[in-house]
Amino acid sequence: MTPPRILDGKAVAAAVLDECRAEAAALSARGIIPGLAVVLVGEDPASQVYVGSKVRTCGELGFHSRKIELPAHTTQDELLEVVRALNADPAIHGILVQSPPPKHIDEEEIIRAIDPRKDVDGFHPENVAKLALEDPSGFVPCTPAGCMKLLEVSGIDTNGAEAVVIGRSMIVGKPMALLLVSKHSNATVTIAHSRSRDLASICRRADILVAAVGRPEMVKADWVKQGAVVIDVGINRVEDPSKKSGYRLTGDVDYAEVAPKCSAITPVPGGVGPMTIAMLMKNTLQAARQLG
Repeated sequence: MTPPRILDGKAVAAAVLDECRAEAAALSARGIIPGLAVVLVGEDPASQVYVGSKVRTCGELGFHSRKIELPAHTTQDELLEVVRALNADPAIHGILVQSPPPKHIDEEEIIRAIDPRKDVDGFHPENVAKLALEDPSGFVPCTPAGCMKLLEVSGIDTNGAEAVVIGRSMIVGKPMALLLVSKHSNATVTIAHSRSRDLASICRRADILVAAVGRPEMVKADWVKQGAVVIDVGINRVEDPSKKSGYRLTGDVDYAEVAPKCSAITPVPGGVGPMTIAMLMKNTLQAARQLG
């Protein structure tokens, strides 16, 4: 049996970041320094790691970055004031409020308050509409954009392919389906989820299976068609006393079981994760170009 191709997100992300670095230098020569503001409310450890990685990558690319850390008791109105100030700041081209915020924060209202021209996460309703309309002036959510870039760079043909996306969130599932069904990709797409009847049989139809449901190792070998391409978006912490950290990272796919059946598969970690940050940088550059 031929071993699967491992879709190396680290390598592809590094190439994307090299392109971003060159474009940032060209913009800087014109007096435009791409600026990204990341707002973190509370002290969630995973969010702190993600935010730190985004700020560090900005520095490596020559971007201007601002990290705004707010206490967990920050009110809705206080957070809205921070967003409005960033909307008005000409040095900031992209605004990201790290998700999830504390439970008392209405995240939907915060997303709608961000200037859609600075919404580099691609979650504002105006950018969602532009994605559905295939308007390239909008911002595509970073994780689905990263998945598509991986498929493209790896030479995986989506034209006419049957694709199944497990998950229906606005962060991954729905935008992923829109990208796959677009005129550029031409896949036939099914959106499935945890309440889909006979989810395993739906998944077995897929030439391209995207798992974005947030359940550790949910997708087993008998869910996957022989020769399928599997994109594992999940990143879950599972207790593991043998590890120094006390946990291990795993995806939504049981990699050891599923990989032998695949023609190509993403690892976790090192697959989709690095692509998400790379596409965030790409979106920030787009915002800087468009805002000038």
